Amino acid sequence: MQENPPPAADELRIETVIAALDHPVRMRVVRTLAALGEDETLTCQEILPDMTKSSASHHWRTLRESGVIEQRRDGRVLRTRLRRVDLDARFPGLVAAVVAG
Repeated sequence: MQENPPPAADELRIETVIAALDHPVRMRVVRTLAALGEDETLTCQEILPDMTKSSASHHWRTLRESGVIEQRRDGRVLRTRLRRVDLDARFPGLVAAVVAG
């Protein structure tokens, strides 16, 4: 069972996704995850090693609730992956534009 599930692919809204991407930390997260393969994940600490958990929690929640990422519990850590397939299907070219940005 996935912890804190994101919205379904057909429920993704462009204005919510764009708003989630409107911060340098969240853009860094997306670019980091986009460099991975589709099934690869990283822990929160691996993605934002220079940020405290309390400072990063707002960014994780914003990205998760917008549908940009999904997270699953793996023991004591959350593993995070970019929902690239869902985002590309719903908003073609968006992830590529963000990465190229």
